[in-house]
Amino acid sequence: MSQSDIIVHKYEPKQKNAWNEFLVKSKNSTFLFNRDFVEYHADRFNDYSLIIIDKGEIVALFPANIDSNRIVYSHQGLTYGGFVFRENECLNEILRYIHAALRFLKKNDISKILYKAIPKFYNTIGSDEIDYSLFLLEAKLIRRDTALTINLKNKICYQNRRIRAIKKATKLGVVIVEQDSFQDFWHNILIPNLLERFGVNPVHSLEEIEMLAKYFPNNIRQYNAYLDGRIIAGTTIFETPIVAHAQYISASVEGRNNGGLDLLFSHLIEKEFACKNYFDFGISNENNGKSLNHGLLDWKEGFGGRSFSHDFYEIETNKYRLLEGVIKW
Repeated sequence: MSQSDIIVHKYEPKQKNAWNEFLVKSKNSTFLFNRDFVEYHADRFNDYSLIIIDKGEIVALFPANIDSNRIVYSHQGLTYGGFVFRENECLNEILRYIHAALRFLKKNDISKILYKAIPKFYNTIGSDEIDYSLFLLEAKLIRRDTALTINLKNKICYQNRRIRAIKKATKLGVVIVEQDSFQDFWHNILIPNLLERFGVNPVHSLEEIEMLAKYFPNNIRQYNAYLDGRIIAGTTIFETPIVAHAQYISASVEGRNNGGLDLLFSHLIEKEFACKNYFDFGISNENNGKSLNHGLLDWKEGFGGRSFSHDFYEIETNKYRLLEGVIKW
């Protein structure tokens, strides 16, 4: 076994099917790494994804983009990124493939990667090989968010406030509906709330989320809460094999005050996604992880959500040499 067996090259559009087929066999990927998802905003990001091949076979992928300063990110347009490996890959091989990728980047005048790790609870096969690799590479931890997540196989009881709110909404007759359309939520709840409270629009426009939902109908789902036929709350769920992630959460003042939002999430946790391993509410951080939105944190913890690290690293590509004394060639 030698380093010369490994080939690293930039992804090319003609490899789309091979890329997507590899994801099905991997242990740490989700539909966000599918090329149809990566490329929905191709006009905003200069793609620099890598394919790693050993003995003529794809063994790893690296979804990434590059900026004008030749800094590579994994990936600025995705919630998480990083190296993707086959489900049966072991530590020594993973070290070899990361070594080859960093060596390739260094040879192409790229000095560093800003690496956005995938939270471990998304992995279909749990392992920490990448963490060990980052340690050996002396990667610098530059940000840590806290993803509030429920372990659905070992749940914590709801706070009494959440229980009272759920009962209140139930008594009022709030109804939970899965919708094929995202328009009601986007136009009447999500966009007005984001503009009023933060002065921003959703990351995805209505047209973009509708397009992505057509590509991934089994992964992107919309649930709304209604009272007397009026939408009062909603959430957009990104579903993976073992995780249901709330990509967007929003409610009207009425939906927050009458428990409609609480009833919506109780329904999702207890019924719709009870068979999953985890329910991920997303982060409650601001200021690149250094601050907490305590109101949001308290609400998510009220359902039994607990903090899981979502880490960001800076990796100097010339540090690939640090792996050479550890790898068995």
